[in-house]
Amino acid sequence: MSRKLQPPSLLSLAIESGIRNISRIPDLSSLPDHVVFDLFQGTVREGKLNDKILKVFIATENKEVLTYIQRLGIKRVVLPVLPTRCSGKFDNSEGLLAGGFCNSCFAFGLVFTLCLDKMSDSAVPDNEVDVVIAVLGADISSFLEEWRAFFSRFHLIIVKDPDLKDDLKIPNGFDHVVYTKSDMDRVLGSNPTKIKFSGYLCRYFGYLMSRKRYIISIDDDCFPARDDKGLLVDAVAQHVTNLTTPATPFFFNTLYDPYREGADFVRGYPFSLRTGVECALSCGLWLNLADYDTPTQAVKPNLKNTRYVDAVMTVPLRTMMPMSGINVAFDRALLGPALFPGLQLAGEGKLRWETMEDIWCGMCAKVVCDHLGLGVKTGLPYVWRKGGGNDAIKSLKKDWEGVRLMEEVVPFFQSVRLSKSAVTSEDCVIEIAGIVKQQLGPSNPIFARAADALLEWVQLWRTAGSVSS
Repeated sequence: MSRKLQPPSLLSLAIESGIRNISRIPDLSSLPDHVVFDLFQGTVREGKLNDKILKVFIATENKEVLTYIQRLGIKRVVLPVLPTRCSGKFDNSEGLLAGGFCNSCFAFGLVFTLCLDKMSDSAVPDNEVDVVIAVLGADISSFLEEWRAFFSRFHLIIVKDPDLKDDLKIPNGFDHVVYTKSDMDRVLGSNPTKIKFSGYLCRYFGYLMSRKRYIISIDDDCFPARDDKGLLVDAVAQHVTNLTTPATPFFFNTLYDPYREGADFVRGYPFSLRTGVECALSCGLWLNLADYDTPTQAVKPNLKNTRYVDAVMTVPLRTMMPMSGINVAFDRALLGPALFPGLQLAGEGKLRWETMEDIWCGMCAKVVCDHLGLGVKTGLPYVWRKGGGNDAIKSLKKDWEGVRLMEEVVPFFQSVRLSKSAVTSEDCVIEIAGIVKQQLGPSNPIFARAADALLEWVQLWRTAGSVSS
């Protein structure tokens, strides 16, 4: 059923205009408290907060604003780091900063210290987050109970493998919706399709049906990990932190993510790049069962990942990486259509080691992020993967085709350059589909089918937007 769009209110339009022009507003004291708070939230969200604007908001003595500032750990920088040259004019009408420095110079050194250990009380409202769970087994009681402390605050999108016939066992106390094969058939329609949601690929149907800004996707065989201090890891909070703090793809910081507490930019890092860019994709890791391909598993059947590395880093520009859908999060508004089940291997199975769709998807998403000037982070958060692994020798025949194809696919994606007219994720996916069909399609029909699936996904993304979740 189509949802009737509500026209924006005069107040919301005024607030949007205020956010756009916030740097020109010298005094907010005459505004109602709730309007001031909405303006402050919007200013933070749009990345427009600087020292001058912060002083204007503090001067209102608005209790909600002051509480919000304290909760985020935003602090004034007393001794700014300046570039070696100052070309600005020292004009008091523009509001000189401490030491008589101009605003343009101070912008290079202004850093807001975010207390990330408090990000479980994130600035992102709970109703802007969906947790998507791909389910291959009917009883997910133990899974949800172990995650209850972290998932109970959020809306859950639970997607059943279309071949799973049994009813799900879901404990009480979770705000959730369950999608099944009948929902997939309804959305896909009766026309033949190249898009499949079998096995763990069903998670993509959850992406399609979500209407929230941030999507956190964790599979049903993953449980909360413990960090190096023995504390349970809040994977949702860490993913949100990754997505709401800047990424730095244009110059690698050797202390990894400079926005984490206790870290900063190292000597020699260009000041002009320290503001970073928006992060659109967060790739978490996992302990215990490692995500190896079947040849590696066959040779090293007992190899597991036991190292918890307390680090987050931005994947550099033009660098490909093997994304896994096991523990991932993304900004749906920035990157949504680029997350799709595009590449289907001939005779592939349901399980991760028998599919390559998330590897292909990750490279497409990275090309989109590089083109649009967005960031991708990897590292924290960890989850703990349970299970007994798989029969690597039995799966080798299914996995080998994907292993071989990657030798051709990786150089292709490293060379892809999109046009300036591609200004949205959707535009980029459409262009990638054309390039895949032209350059890879003639060598293997699997790529031609993947290109068609990309275009079909974009169309599905458009039409499914009118379906209520």
